[in-house]
Amino acid sequence: MFQEYINQTGIAKRPHLIIRLAMPVSPYPTFPRTREKGQTNRYASFRLNALGWSKFTEFLATSQTAALKWHLNATNYMADTSVELTKKLSAAVEKMPAFPKSVQRILELTRDVNCSPKELIMVIEKDPVMTMKLLRILNSAYYSFPKQITSVNQSVVYLGLNTVKNMALSFAALGTLPKHNAAGFDVQRYLMHSLTVASLARAVCHKYSHDGTDPADCYIAGLLHDFGKVVFAQFLAEEFKQALARSKEQSISLHLAEQQIIGSDHTVVGAMLVERWQFPKQLTENIRSHHSYISPENTVQSCLFVANQISKFRALGNSGNPVVEKLSPALAEHFGGKLEDIIASLGDLSMIESEAQVFAQVSQESHA
Repeated sequence: MFQEYINQTGIAKRPHLIIRLAMPVSPYPTFPRTREKGQTNRYASFRLNALGWSKFTEFLATSQTAALKWHLNATNYMADTSVELTKKLSAAVEKMPAFPKSVQRILELTRDVNCSPKELIMVIEKDPVMTMKLLRILNSAYYSFPKQITSVNQSVVYLGLNTVKNMALSFAALGTLPKHNAAGFDVQRYLMHSLTVASLARAVCHKYSHDGTDPADCYIAGLLHDFGKVVFAQFLAEEFKQALARSKEQSISLHLAEQQIIGSDHTVVGAMLVERWQFPKQLTENIRSHHSYISPENTVQSCLFVANQISKFRALGNSGNPVVEKLSPALAEHFGGKLEDIIASLGDLSMIESEAQVFAQVSQESHA
């Protein structure tokens, strides 16, 4: 099927258009599309509308060859982006706060398989703000431990090293959120969305993964997946405000509205940001591609996608995107049903919402 598509469009002779297809722009005649004003080139004068993009992703999902080929990365994207826009996006990312040195050290240590728990505990303990937030969370009514937790070492005993590590990373990420922005982007509702997606991605991984993927990796991917929107809200505020309005008015996915108005979307900028923050390369790739073709074989990516749709379906927070995307046939087969079936299999989601509220409260207080 993929080869037939290549032959029909002649796209093999124009490799840069393969990048455009994932943005998405397509000359494929059966996909519903919208003409772009002022463009005459027959290969670039149409942009997929929401229905067209849905059909296009279904096409990718049914082609094994396409599934192996279609992985959008920032380098390729930027190769097809104007120099001016590339500079503007890079400048916006550079304006975001750097991660604390303690968190960068945590990331370095966790890349070392021989790292001892004692080393991580020492790093966290040397950061008084992080330690304070950690202990406040652990001593909240949400956890209700039988006795008060008074040290990072105790928290590791109760929760495990990975959970404490990811809490520390979460606090650092949430600490970069602005209190206000000119785009009118609701940061608190965005925060609830990100936290619930993180917890849901972890829960989906626990339930469905059998390949040894660490659910904590799914949590971090869920927490950071939409951080590109924070960059847009602060440093490309007017354009992002227009994208939010268009997404709502036309009931199209926000990343499509961003592409139409800004020329790029939050997946690209978010990937640039986490790369600057020195997170692992695989996390960068999963954030970059979370609105592209989702492979069931990529556990973090597929769990993130499902969690994102559940959060929107259940209105757990709001990231500015009104569209709940359907599972592709490949994902539906992998998870054994539709989105509603997955939700039912996860049981009571109230604890996930409660956990997100606790984290959001601590984040709000730290900004006060």
